[in-house]
Amino acid sequence: MSVGIEKEQTQRLMENVDAIEEVAGSLPSGAPGRSKLYGVAADLLASARPIRPVVAADLLELTEKTVRAWANEGVLVISEAEPTMRLEPQRVHEVLRLVRELRGLGRTRGLLDEVHRRLSDQALLDRADLSESLNQMAEGNGRVVRTK
Repeated sequence: MSVGIEKEQTQRLMENVDAIEEVAGSLPSGAPGRSKLYGVAADLLASARPIRPVVAADLLELTEKTVRAWANEGVLVISEAEPTMRLEPQRVHEVLRLVRELRGLGRTRGLLDEVHRRLSDQALLDRADLSESLNQMAEGNGRVVRTK
């Protein structure tokens, strides 16, 4: 498949996933269709082919060199290294969303560091043990431990 066709297909995929997530996000948190729509968006990304760095660069409005550097830093996930590098669509979408948000806030420098920080923070918040601890703290359970 040519790079041009892959760019078009990947752009369409990302737009469709964004549209589905936008509709899902507009529903109340307990609405039955909300989690189903998020699931459909996740399934679309999971079933997508890995993405070439040149295609990801076009989506993210970065250079291919920058995309490869971000992949080597772990911000973008490499799903295939040989014979050519390919990137995981789920992470490309997640990074695309963060980059758009940061640019919307006027941030154009230091994107790598900021995206990396936000992904790390989200990974911590997604941990079940941290979520449980935060819930316990909010309920006033637990004990205070202080070091001297």
